[in-house]
Amino acid sequence: MDILYSIDEGYIRQFYTSVYSLFTNSSREDFNIYVLQKGTLSQNEEIEQFITALGGQYIPVSIKDADFKDAPITDRYPESIYYRLLAQDYLPESLERIHYLDADTLIINDICQMEAIDVSDYLYAGCSMSTLVDIKAPFNRVRLQASDLKRYFNSGVLIMNLKRIRQEVSRADIFAYIESFAPLLILPDQDVLNALYPTEILEIPDDIYNFDSRNVRLYELLSDGVKDMDWVMAHTVIIHFCGKAVRNKPWHKRSQNNFTSLYKFYWQQAYRYLMSLTTESVTSRQIEEFIP
Repeated sequence: MDILYSIDEGYIRQFYTSVYSLFTNSSREDFNIYVLQKGTLSQNEEIEQFITALGGQYIPVSIKDADFKDAPITDRYPESIYYRLLAQDYLPESLERIHYLDADTLIINDICQMEAIDVSDYLYAGCSMSTLVDIKAPFNRVRLQASDLKRYFNSGVLIMNLKRIRQEVSRADIFAYIESFAPLLILPDQDVLNALYPTEILEIPDDIYNFDSRNVRLYELLSDGVKDMDWVMAHTVIIHFCGKAVRNKPWHKRSQNNFTSLYKFYWQQAYRYLMSLTTESVTSRQIEEFIP
């Protein structure tokens, strides 16, 4: 099963945590972990050792400085926004499908069930907030001037039909859209995905594959209490720690997330596992220092 991440030096700890949870809670270990990265990450050797020890294969995918010299880039829209949208240009031609995960995800049940999702008639499969009623869709339809947009999809978890994407997704179209609508874009890569390809995304359930950790009580309320914490632990595959605020990010000491304890358990287990691959012994002090 092929998995794709896109990270920089500042998100390697989160990446380790997500990957560790992926291997720990899946029914197989033969994952190929592709990582989009600018140049070469300084910890590539360590990352390879970590993933190999877990039973998978690490494939770094390097983005060169010149690759986006013609792209519209500003402080608000760095070139990294293009990596996910144009991943197909950097992945092997022989690869026809891949599962993209943001590094701020936690996999708590078997992700291998996603292999059964048929995306042959679509470019992508992704999750909107349909379980919570996507009340922002009309606003986003107007904001992005996308008349076909019925649901606004989160781009943090995607199944990518690379074969079809290579045929239909245009680098020029993406650049042109960002050039024209830059002032209106809030989450640039996600906005572009929704604006240009709204009818080419197969909707899959967010409460299973992209559970927004900010909305635990809302999921429970709208399901008449069915989708409580016990339901999540039994059924949800991917928890996504969405949002930029510190309170939503469980690796921060000021986190107010309902899944902070669960996340920090995997964070520490990933670190202990990494250290077990070296001659160093892991102390409680080191674990504490590992958490920012």
